[in-house]
Amino acid sequence: MPGARPRVTDQLGLVFGALADPTRRLILEALIRDGSTSVPALTAELPITRQAVAKHLSTLTGAGLVERRPGTSGREVHYRLAPGALGPAASWIRIADAAWGARLERLRSTPESPR
Repeated sequence: MPGARPRVTDQLGLVFGALADPTRRLILEALIRDGSTSVPALTAELPITRQAVAKHLSTLTGAGLVERRPGTSGREVHYRLAPGALGPAASWIRIADAAWGARLERLRSTPESPR
């Protein structure tokens, strides 16, 4: 289908895709701040529906950034950050940054050609 976006299947692509959405980053910030949270707690905090929160959490879980844990009472599920989940993405960014920096430095040190 022309114009269709390719489906991301590699883990690093899933992580960057999940991080690309500002609402998902807000959810991650809440998890960083609170340690764990639930759909009702996030729904009270964010200007989106419960269903939208659940969908964002599903994407974050699928990317390996968030883990689901049974709550202490009834059917409530708690979510927390998956330990080390950002490591591969952070490593890729460091490698890309170093390569980019080296290329920029080579450009800076190249004498300007006459016009």
